[in-house]
This record gives sequence, structure tokens and C-alpha cells, in this order.
Amino acid sequence: MVFRGTITDAPDYDPTTDAESLYNAMKGIGSDKEAILDLVTSRSNTQRQEVIAAYKCSFGKDLIEDLKYELTGKFERLIVSLMRTSAYHDAKEIHDAVKGVGTNERCLIEIMASRNNRQMNEMVAAYKDAYGIDIEEDITTDTSGHFKKMLVVLLQGTRDESGVVDADLVQQDAQDLYAAGEEQWGTDEAKFIMILGNRSVTHLCMVFDAFEKIAEMSIEDSIKHELSGDFERLMLAVVQCIRSVPMFFAKRLYKSMKGLGTADNSLIRIMISRSEIDMLDIRECFRLLYEKSLYNMIKDDTSGDYKRTLLNLCGGDDDLAGEFFPEAAQIAYKMWEISAMTKVQLRPTIRPAPSVDPAADAQALRKAMKGFGTDEDAIIDIVAQRSNAQRQEIRQAFKSLLGRDLMKDLKSELSKNLERLVIGLMLNPAEFDAKMMRKAIEGAGTDEHALIEILVTRSNEEILAMNAAYKDAYKKSLEEAIHSDTSGLFCRILVSLVQGAREEGPADEERAIADAQELAEACNADSDDMEMKFMSVLCTRSFPHLRKVFQEFVRYSNKDIEQIIKKEMSGDVKNAFYAIVRSVKNQPSYFADRLYKAMKGLGTDDRALIRIMVSRSEVDLFNIRKEFKETHDVSLHEFIQVETMIGETSGDYRKTLLMLCGGED
Repeated sequence: MVFRGTITDAPDYDPTTDAESLYNAMKGIGSDKEAILDLVTSRSNTQRQEVIAAYKCSFGKDLIEDLKYELTGKFERLIVSLMRTSAYHDAKEIHDAVKGVGTNERCLIEIMASRNNRQMNEMVAAYKDAYGIDIEEDITTDTSGHFKKMLVVLLQGTRDESGVVDADLVQQDAQDLYAAGEEQWGTDEAKFIMILGNRSVTHLCMVFDAFEKIAEMSIEDSIKHELSGDFERLMLAVVQCIRSVPMFFAKRLYKSMKGLGTADNSLIRIMISRSEIDMLDIRECFRLLYEKSLYNMIKDDTSGDYKRTLLNLCGGDDDLAGEFFPEAAQIAYKMWEISAMTKVQLRPTIRPAPSVDPAADAQALRKAMKGFGTDEDAIIDIVAQRSNAQRQEIRQAFKSLLGRDLMKDLKSELSKNLERLVIGLMLNPAEFDAKMMRKAIEGAGTDEHALIEILVTRSNEEILAMNAAYKDAYKKSLEEAIHSDTSGLFCRILVSLVQGAREEGPADEERAIADAQELAEACNADSDDMEMKFMSVLCTRSFPHLRKVFQEFVRYSNKDIEQIIKKEMSGDVKNAFYAIVRSVKNQPSYFADRLYKAMKGLGTDDRALIRIMVSRSEVDLFNIRKEFKETHDVSLHEFIQVETMIGETSGDYRKTLLMLCGGED
């Protein structure tokens, strides 16, 4: 194994001298924290053990106990944890996870999914030595079901590490996984446990590729579809670690720092455990996935001596759009390959209600709006539990039976965000998109993000229907409206997209390679030429074709298309191209990110929230929910519940959004 850590053996060091330096840093009133952290983070773990022994020989004292006495808080936890061997550190983390009030399943999952056989066996021995009990006994006492069974399998530390791959067994395992899940009603969890818990990394990578060809979906999507709860999270972590341990930890580090507050225990555990193994690769994967380097995220999210110690373990900042290390380039290439091979089954949260009578619904809505006051619950229960096609039938029945315009009645009876949401649901998709485009353009200021989101994510058919609805409602073409409210290359990008003429169909491999080469060459041209070349490809090629283009772009440039866009472009042009790339890669993930940004921080962007919840509820909102949970470690349902309580908003508005969301994950 090639180690690519940031912490290595210090040359020409003397453990006795180090022990004396630490003693001097802690004697007297106060302690020299800088001296302690600089010394501890510039020594390998093996060297730290020698310093501990030298400290006891020289001063007759326990170095770890002295550090605990002198230091406090997160900084103390970090320094003391660095002084333990890897096996004893893992053992303590597992012990803390299963003892006390509740179980820290995330800690169990992270450690058990990511350790190799040697690390697992050393941890088992360390646990027995430290706590006088078998780790398996503690874990099985504190967990249950298939989650417990998989943990026990992983705990044995007997995964095949021979490196020998049997091609016939690869195909058999892929077929068995398909038969255990997607092919049958119900799931054979034991088959997933047996294969994912025992086969070699090389073997499983080939199994995952074969599975995608059979199932037309990734193994991750199958797991999300077939499994649930902690067992689902554990199996996803195992798959992620099989594909790329550095990528797994890059995602875990991001989740530990984003949002309000920092998950310091996770941050400390990962930074320590990977500092001598693969921190350089984790940094690269972090840069590949997110908009800032790991170094800068730690810098922004932590403080004081704790921050300085973490930054020393991180080992340095990374230029945002620098070239990939070979390992990161391979990961980026593989990510696009997986994206290209995977056929995602889009799943809505709103479906046609069975045995619906439009006339009865129309009468019920009229009754809810007659007299003094309005029965909002009755309106919501009908509108949010019908498909859009059924709502159009209700609109027609309302006019035919009662001679009234349902939309006007709803507008007069409801108010604020609830009115906007219910009216949005009652419009047909083309009318709704046209109205959202109008709102984004009219008045003071332009909502460029809304324009980009709608035009990037709609099909040709949807864009053409929206154009017709816009012309019918506002007596001018949408293209004219865009021209009057935007300018420059951004205007040209929007005009290109609003034609609804994007190519359709699969990737043309030869042409994709040529497109990738041209984009790579354009990166060396001046900014105007580069942006024009990007527009000519990104705004016209089909999404399957663009996946192949972006994959080959990694090969020809050794850079990631997203990072190039972020680094080399700016403003609305950057945002438009970035949205296209994100949608090509994973459109539900793009919408999950848009929803998160609409609600986080001070105040909610209700227009964006309503636009996405209405437009995706019958398309892929279930997929978006899954991506939201995976990326943000909180369910969309819970996030809506919490965030819409902040500021001026009604319970009825929140109730309707939650009904569209369709459930808790």
C-alpha cells in the first residue's frame, strides 16, 4: 500500500529531547500550547509512542495524563487522541459510540466500513486489552437487525485481500445482487451482506460495473431503493469505501463542518486517522467535490490552537483549479462513467388519486370558500393530493358546474405564501413555468438563478410548451422578454436554451472526444473565446452526450469541468454553465442543493421553494429527497418543518409543503 499522508516520520529526531520539550512546555503556570501542537503534529504516531516512553523514563510521569491536565476542550481531545496508537484510538471511538445514552451509529458506520483487515484485527485486540470485553459483544448488545449482522461480518476482518478476480464469479455476484433486490418483491438482505462484506475491493468494483449493466442503475441507487435506516447507511458507506476511501472521507469531512455548528468528534477522528494514510488524496477529492479546499474550510470553521493543529494535520492549501493527482483524476473519470451508465428511475411524491370525482372535488372546494372564513384544511387536502391532470379537471368542473373561476376564488380566499403555493399547484406545468419566468424577469431586479434553473432543467417539449403559455398569457414571446431584461453572453446562453432545440439521444463517442478536446484547448484561450466554445457545446448537446464529454475532458485536461467553470468564469455565465454541469451529472442532487440554499440562513426564499416543490412533485421529488438526506444529513421533510417556522409563515403553508414532500426519510 502506498501511503499518501501529510504526517510522516520526522528526520533526525530524539524522543528524549522531545519529552523534555513537552515537559518544559507544561511546567509552571500555564502551558505553551503552540510548542505542544507544533511538536506533536510534526511527529509520526510511531515516534509519538517513543516520546511517551521517553517521558515516563525521564520524568516518571504519564505524558497523556499530563496533557489531559494541562489542556482543555476540543484542543485537549485532539492532542490526546493524536498520542494514542491508531488501534487504541479506533477502539476508544467504538467504545464511546456504544456506551452511554444512545448509540452513535454514524461513528460505527464510518470506522467499520473504512478499515482494512489488519486495522480491524488490531482494533479488536486493542478493545479487549483496554476494556476487558470483546468488541463484538458490546456492538451486538447495542445494535440490532441486519445492521448488527453486517457490523459483525465486517468486524471479523476477513475480507478477501488476495487480489485474485474470478470473472465468472463477478457476473454471478452481480446477478445475485440484482435478483436479491431489483428483480423481486422484497429484498434478500443476507445476499447483500454476504457479497459486500466478504469479496475483495477489486472484485466488488467489477461487480458494481456488471450490476449497472444488468440493472441500468448504480448499486448505490439500488441500495437506496431496497434498504433503509442504519443498514442502508452502512451498506452505502461500504460501497463508497470500495469505490474510493478518500472520496468517502472527503464527504464525511464536509458534512462535519457545513451548516450551523461543527461535528468536532467526527472532524477530529477523521483528521487523526487519515493523516498518515491518505490525507493528500482526501484533500484532492474534497477539492473535486466542493467549492473550496479542505484547508480553507477548516480555517473558516474552527478557531485558535484547535484550528492550528487541524491545519497542521491537513498539511497545506490546494489551488482550486490545479491539476489532479493521478488518483483523483481516476476518481473523477470514474464518477462521470458511473453517471453515464446509470439509468435513474425518477420517482414522484404526488401521483393520481384513485377514484376521484372532479365534480365532487369542485363542490367541496366551493363549500370550503363559501360564507365567513375559509376552510384551508379542506382546500389543501384536495389540491395537494391530486395530480396536476386531476386538478385541471377540477378547474373545468368548477366552471361548468358553478359558473365561477376557481383560480380567482382561491386568490380571493387565500393569502401570502399559501395562496402562491396553491395557485402554483392549480396551474398546468407550462402555465406555471411561464409564470415563474415572468416573475423572474418583471419588477425591480432579475432573478437570474430562477431563469437558469428553469431553462437548464426542462426538456425541449417542456420549454416549447412554456414558450406557448408565455405568449398566450403575456402577449409577447419569452425570447423577447429575455432580450429586454438580460445582456451579453448570459442573454445569448438563455436565448439558446429557450429555443428548446437541445439535441436528444445517446452520446456519440467520437464526437464527444472531439468536443472534450476542443473544450480543453479553449481553456488556454482568452476568456471570451473560452466561454463561446463552452456555450456552443453545453447549450446544444444532449445530456447523455455531455456526460461523455465531461468524462473525456478529465482525460485531456487532467482537470474537472466544474472547477474550471468556477475558477475561470464569473457571474451569471458561470452560474449557468455550472447549473448545466450539475444537472448533467445528477439533476436530483442539483435540485436538492437549490432547496437547501432556498431555506438555509436568515429568511427563506419562498419563491424558489415553491417553484421546486411544485414543479418536481410529479417528476422526481422522491429522488431529490434521497439526495437531500445523503448530502445534508437531515431529511427534506425535517428541514422544511424547521426552516418554515422561522419568520412570517403560516402552518397551512408548511402543511402543504410537507404533503408535497411526501414523507420523512
